[in-house]
Amino acid sequence: MRSIFVGDAGNMDYVYASETKAALCAEAGLTEKVYSKEEILSTPNAFGDVTYIFSTWGMPRFEEEEIKRIFPALKCVFYGAGSVQGFAAPFLNCGVKVFSAWAANGVPVAEYTVAQIILANKGFFSSSRIAKSGNREAAWENYRHYRGNYGAKVGIIGAGVIGKMVIKKLKEYRLEVMVFDPFLPDEKAEELGVEKVSLERIFSECNVITNHLANNSQTVGMLNDRLFERMVPYAIFINTGRGAQVVEEDLIAVLKARPDLTAVLDVTWPEPPVEGSAFYMLENCVLTPHIAGSHGDEVHRMSEYMLNEFRLYTAGEKTNYEVTLKMLETMA
Repeated sequence: MRSIFVGDAGNMDYVYASETKAALCAEAGLTEKVYSKEEILSTPNAFGDVTYIFSTWGMPRFEEEEIKRIFPALKCVFYGAGSVQGFAAPFLNCGVKVFSAWAANGVPVAEYTVAQIILANKGFFSSSRIAKSGNREAAWENYRHYRGNYGAKVGIIGAGVIGKMVIKKLKEYRLEVMVFDPFLPDEKAEELGVEKVSLERIFSECNVITNHLANNSQTVGMLNDRLFERMVPYAIFINTGRGAQVVEEDLIAVLKARPDLTAVLDVTWPEPPVEGSAFYMLENCVLTPHIAGSHGDEVHRMSEYMLNEFRLYTAGEKTNYEVTLKMLETMA
């Protein structure tokens, strides 16, 4: 058994804690050297016995011909990060299993989202901005427009791994949760205690709307003025999914016309917004620099998930986070 790191050395050191590296060296025959795609292509005959690849952000894409020629013994790729859309399909087409720490990366995103939802229903974003101007009376008047979290309606767009985490974390609050996700079975929606509805109802009824759509060609530009214009007074739109799913010119136009609305954007397209973008100037737009995902010590959770997947796989036990070609159709 031989395992290698493939990708960016800095990211590998960041995500794989020393304890996890030591365990992989002992159990998976891993060497700590990190190989770039350029290094691999320059010496293609040196990797014929590689059984497992470990990686994280910065995993390069290999074509099917390259995989078959360079990695004839490869069984699995363990990806210590979230989305595998950029590289997974060719490996899967070659019969190589791919495992992703999407659930681990989803934990902090769900935590961040729930925190924003709770603050949003309290009128935190607009009230804090007005209070900072020194006009406490106006801040209180603004605050009265928000109903708080008891009985508020929250719309979840996309009930994938992260969307489901958000739903489960919201259970301790008295909220009415509505979900748009054509791929969510009715029985699963019932199990989660949510109502499946259309996008139009999400935007027409919910106090807070949060986007967790899968990132694919079908979802690009799905959220547009036809929806944003439906938002109820003082509603908040949160995006920790992907910026490309929003027609940003439409969102900007609606925010300008409706100062009661608030957008909390952790992602944009492009990212960051172009110089001079209205997002920088709109008072009712809150920007954060893509911080919802794993950061700091949170990233170690991702590599620990992959170490555990390796252990389960090599022991012949059921794994938790294998990715299939079918899953790529709906995964973020």
